[in-house]
Amino acid sequence: QVQLVESGGGSVQPGGSLRLSCAASGFNKDYYAIGWFRQAPGKEREGVSCISRSDDNTIYAESVKGRFTIARDKAKSTVYLQMNSLRAGDTAIYYCAAEVYGSSCVFLGASGMDYWGKGTPVAVSS
Repeated sequence: QVQLVESGGGSVQPGGSLRLSCAASGFNKDYYAIGWFRQAPGKEREGVSCISRSDDNTIYAESVKGRFTIARDKAKSTVYLQMNSLRAGDTAIYYCAAEVYGSSCVFLGASGMDYWGKGTPVAVSS
C-alpha cells in the first residue's frame, strides 16, 4: 500500500526557513515523480514544485523560484522541499503527491497526481 507522509511544517517568522520532508513507501518501483502542493485557507490548491521520475528535471512555481529547492534522497525514499526567505503568502497546508504515470507533476497539475499525503501546516507570521 502506497503511503506518503509529510513532516517538517511549523511556525516561522518572515524571512525564515523550513525544510519539509515527504517519506514514500509501498511503491513497486522506485520510479515516480513527486510534487509539492499547497492550499491556503479559502484558496484553491496550487502546485509549488515537482521533481521528475528520473530526478533530471525540477520545476517551480514562479512565486517560489529562487527561494524553494526540491531534492530527492533515493536511499531514504524521501523528497525534501527546502523553503527559504519565507513570506506570509507562503502560509498554507503543504501536501506531497506522487505520480507514477503521466505528466501532471511537471506542469504542477494537482488533478493528475496518483497518491497524496495528509499534509503538514506552514505558518509564516511575525
